[in-house]
Amino acid sequence: QVQLVESGGGSVQAGGSLRLACEASGLPDSRRYLGWFRQAPGKELEGVAAIYLTGGSQHYANAVRDRFTVSQDNAKTTVYLQMHSLKPEDTAIYYCAAAYAYFEEHMRWDNRNDYDNWGQGTQVTVSS
Repeated sequence: QVQLVESGGGSVQAGGSLRLACEASGLPDSRRYLGWFRQAPGKELEGVAAIYLTGGSQHYANAVRDRFTVSQDNAKTTVYLQMHSLKPEDTAIYYCAAAYAYFEEHMRWDNRNDYDNWGQGTQVTVSS
């Protein structure tokens, strides 16, 4: 049974940094995307970043490119989202999710419907 547990959320002023972690257990293999999604109040869930565990290639939404970095530990059991230069519009609940993809190009990293397992979410609040 796949379990995803996020941590590291909190409150920060604009321009600050936070690092989120997603600890994954029960993944049967590394042919997975581990993605970060977020949902701001009144807005739809959107993809933020993802990493394909086999090979470690990274994907980013345009809104966070050059500010956020997604990475994994060597055991491929924890995925991080390092967030710099945070803006008030980054305020949201951030979710970690896992999706099976035998090959990286078999799915779009930001298609939430392809993700089968989700964490409980962690709140990120950025004040101006």
